[in-house]
Amino acid sequence: MAADVPDVVTETRFSAYPVRRGKVRDVYDLGDEVLLVATDRISAYDVVLPTPIPGKGIMLTQISKFWFDFFADSLSHHLIEVVDREAPPGLEKHLPQLRGRTMRCKKTDVVPIECVVRGFLAGSGWKDYQRTGAVCGIPLPPGLQQCEQLPEPIFTPATKVDQGHDENISFREACDRAGAECMTLLRDRSIQLYKKAAAHARPHGIIIADTKFEWGLRGGEYLLIDEVLTPDSSRFWPAEAYQPGRDQDSFDKQYVRNYLTTLVEAGRWDKTPPGPELPAEIVTNTAAKYRQAATRLIQ
Repeated sequence: MAADVPDVVTETRFSAYPVRRGKVRDVYDLGDEVLLVATDRISAYDVVLPTPIPGKGIMLTQISKFWFDFFADSLSHHLIEVVDREAPPGLEKHLPQLRGRTMRCKKTDVVPIECVVRGFLAGSGWKDYQRTGAVCGIPLPPGLQQCEQLPEPIFTPATKVDQGHDENISFREACDRAGAECMTLLRDRSIQLYKKAAAHARPHGIIIADTKFEWGLRGGEYLLIDEVLTPDSSRFWPAEAYQPGRDQDSFDKQYVRNYLTTLVEAGRWDKTPPGPELPAEIVTNTAAKYRQAATRLIQ
């Protein structure tokens, strides 16, 4: 890492521009553009933890840029550039904080639906299937195992919320909220993107079990926006260790959630703020997982 680039960025403060802070990103309104700064914050169970993961924001941005470039021949997206040698006008003195972790993007009217695509039976989908034989109301064949690949990827939309946990909704409800024509188009596009990404990732040693896409409308055209197929928005499993019927090793923040679960089970944390500090070993191993995911995908 260059000497003038901070090892860790947990928050940015550029007073000249309005900002909205998500769990990980600081999003600045630059007028016709937005600036997405991926910090090194990490969240779990909807709580931003006090311990950052060094370099995480840079790795997330590298991965998103890779996918935006990868999909560029088949769809439009909002990425203008990743900030590297020059900062946007007025932010020149902040270039060290911005470099490598910041995307200049076209502003869009964001579709208020998380476009979730699931290719494997994991997480809340597995729990739903055990109870109902379906995932988010979509019937599945009987007898599937935990983490088994689905016959075909399924689309399970969710609400978008700034605070708290996104809520799964039916496709019909998504259509009621965003319009049937819009959601039909975005469902089909999201599934196509997932299939294309999964086909690329598998030979590179990563199974993309599920992911979420976000879309925005600009000039009558739907653009792919936000982060894309990162370990924060997807479930990444090492292909060489995959075995259905059990939990999988992962390149995403499930590793951190697993550690926090031990604290919850021991009565040392109740999943509410403030979150606990992460031990050095967890921080180091988590950073290594993000780095390995980036290396495998982008090689």
